[in-house]
Amino acid sequence: MKRFSTLLAAVVLTTGAVLATSAAAEAADCRSGYFCVWTDANFDGLKIEHSGDDHWWEGDMFKHDSSWANHGVSGPGVLDHVKVYEGRELLGPVTLCLAPGQEVGYNAGANDRGGSHTWTKDC
Repeated sequence: MKRFSTLLAAVVLTTGAVLATSAAAEAADCRSGYFCVWTDANFDGLKIEHSGDDHWWEGDMFKHDSSWANHGVSGPGVLDHVKVYEGRELLGPVTLCLAPGQEVGYNAGANDRGGSHTWTKDC
């Protein structure tokens, strides 16, 4: 019985380590206070970082966005949500809106549709 308990404990510890490694591997590499966008799913490919609004995404990112992370800082009266618009100059529909701390590794409805973004109070 003691041998079975030892084996069971080893399996549980190994499983926990694998799950912890998987969760850490998917976390977005985006600095505090920034909104980050990647060209590929799961925070891969070309990345842009913005601490403010960008009304004109450049050619490498325009309509090539596939994952997003909002690492904005919250506080009273702080614009901490991010709205991504389909067109440049904040025109067209909002393709995605992220709350502070929210990371989206992929969203089929928003994929390759972004053209600009703005920080706002809410979604």
